[in-house]
Amino acid sequence: MSFKEGMEFKIRLKPKDDADSFSINFGHDSDNIALHFNPRFNENVIVCNSMSGGSWGDEHREATLPFSRGEECKFHVNFTMEHFFIKLPDGSTISFPNRLGDVKYKDFNIFGDARIVGIRIK
Repeated sequence: MSFKEGMEFKIRLKPKDDADSFSINFGHDSDNIALHFNPRFNENVIVCNSMSGGSWGDEHREATLPFSRGEECKFHVNFTMEHFFIKLPDGSTISFPNRLGDVKYKDFNIFGDARIVGIRIK
């Protein structure tokens, strides 16, 4: 899978009824993650970060959580060389710097207390 600048990555997922958190990563491999998107129900916050060469950067915290345990939701991710833009389920948008600065990422994964219902890239 390739996710390129200008494309939109649409994700539908369902957090577990007792979810603490889940994370979605876009990058090149497990040591080079351009976007680590991590909604945390147990903290009522969304944490974004990046990893380069196996080292995490500084966390960016959004004091909002428009996700609900046990309820299916959808959100969209797109990016430029400078920023990632995440359109959240409530229609609001957050941005996070594209610290790796690339225009194409091939690695995508999801961890934690949610299951993917559908993905579309266009």
